[in-house]
Amino acid sequence: MAELDPIELQKALTGAEYPAGRDDLVAPATSNGADSTLVQKLTRSGSKRFDGPDEVHKAVFDNE
Repeated sequence: MAELDPIELQKALTGAEYPAGRDDLVAPATSNGADSTLVQKLTRSGSKRFDGPDEVHKAVFDNE
């Protein structure tokens, strides 16, 4: 599995609006060309709702 990069997460979430549900973040990540590993991490994150990018970062990187 490729190592995830916080900068790539920021790029993937360009255009995302918060608060956002998990599916609301997967769509822009996919259209922004995010790595499949990152999309999987978003899809499998435990949170169903994110109030901001910091919460997304925690959900993706704290579970590595």
